[in-house]
Amino acid sequence: MRMLDELGYYLLAGAGGDGPATLVDEARRGEELGFGTAFISERWNVKEAASLTGAACAVTARMQIATAATNHNTRHPLISGSWATTMHRLSGGRFTLGIGRGIGAIYAAYGIPAVTTAQMEDFAQVMRRLWRGEVIFNHDGPIGKYPILVLDPDFNEDIRLALVAFGPKTLALGGRVFDDVILHTYFTPETVTRCVRTVKDAAEQAGRDPDSVRVWSCFATVGDHLPEDLRLKKTVARLATYLQGYGDLMVSTNGWDPAVLQRFRADTVVASIGGGIDHKATAQQIEHIATLIPTDWLEPSATGTAGECVARIRREFDFGADAVILHGGTPEELEPIITGYRETVP
Repeated sequence: MRMLDELGYYLLAGAGGDGPATLVDEARRGEELGFGTAFISERWNVKEAASLTGAACAVTARMQIATAATNHNTRHPLISGSWATTMHRLSGGRFTLGIGRGIGAIYAAYGIPAVTTAQMEDFAQVMRRLWRGEVIFNHDGPIGKYPILVLDPDFNEDIRLALVAFGPKTLALGGRVFDDVILHTYFTPETVTRCVRTVKDAAEQAGRDPDSVRVWSCFATVGDHLPEDLRLKKTVARLATYLQGYGDLMVSTNGWDPAVLQRFRADTVVASIGGGIDHKATAQQIEHIATLIPTDWLEPSATGTAGECVARIRREFDFGADAVILHGGTPEELEPIITGYRETVP
């Protein structure tokens, strides 16, 4: 069976499902269904990326394993570099190290410095030098000052780097320096097209082949074969969680009405939920929150029958995406959709 390299999914999607022990079965099942890449996000609870990528690499043989995303600033560069090299060799070259900016408010609350675009560019350049076996003396750049950085002078590793990107500067950085760029969920078609063009133009201006930089649409995929309360959790509650964390960015990026976001934030039910809505809200609270979010804000997603989901997924390629992450479901939940998609592949 051909691996569907243009499709990916998230292991332990969202808040982590039933916990990290389920990752092993999710990884094996995703590979059986033919997903090209399994992505792993990170939360500071029981979703620590290094542990999870090791487990995923160990129980799969063909599927790519990627972080999307972890961050560079809570690990020393040598820890990040050696982790990626370990995963690269453990998996036989199937690992991608994906980083992102994260949520500034959470970093500030924990006393962690905010991530900048310059830092992510510096980090990527340092990683590539270390993986080529360079000994770096007296590095003084955005990621910090280091008298010496070295992994192994015999290294000559070709490890993919990915970037989760939102704004135009970060998208352009992805085109200049990274191998994969992962867009955010609930981007409108117009936003997807604009983001893809920003990445490809930046790649070309940097002297790279634009086709060598793969842009992923991260696309909420929730078929109506799932129970209604679960569908609401994977759509309404998930988008509401993004609005909690970085609603202003979502609204400005998509050209949405900021007054809707203001009403959402002022709502007493929303304000009463102590944590991510997709993790902490009750079914009744989610039903109420559904009345606060316009239908068109939820439209950039694959919903309905398996066939309708497949048709909507395919439109993401028409908008310019090179690949699509079927976001929000386990392999079992996505099976009818991936089966339907495969039937449309020549």
